[in-house]
Amino acid sequence: MKIQELAKKTCLTAYTIRFYEKEGLFDRRHVRRDVNNYRNYTEEAIERLKLIKKFQGVGCSLSELKDILQDVDTNTRTNEQVIEWIFQKIREIERKKEEYDQILNTLNFMLEYKIALKNDPIKAQSMLKDRHSD
Repeated sequence: MKIQELAKKTCLTAYTIRFYEKEGLFDRRHVRRDVNNYRNYTEEAIERLKLIKKFQGVGCSLSELKDILQDVDTNTRTNEQVIEWIFQKIREIERKKEEYDQILNTLNFMLEYKIALKNDPIKAQSMLKDRHSD
């Protein structure tokens, strides 16, 4: 399939797909060149891009992605190395989750305060006093 079709199927831009290819995240299983030198992507490219998106979704860097995909392709890491990487990634995600929870709490307070300020200014003042006394 051509790059536009792949982009449509994966909800990525052609630019992003070319970037991933340039960075070495694809190999001959994923993209080949036709006689006219156009890229021809395989169905495996769709699966590779889904995997890339999943790992990016949990905060993997490009460098980590390359390592992960190399391991997926060649199984070069020991089981212990993979386990340690997974533990590190879990700890990183848990730290980020705590940060997001704090941000959510702040946003929820702000929303509740603004609604109270609009509907019940006395309650809003009380909310501020309670918040600052914590």
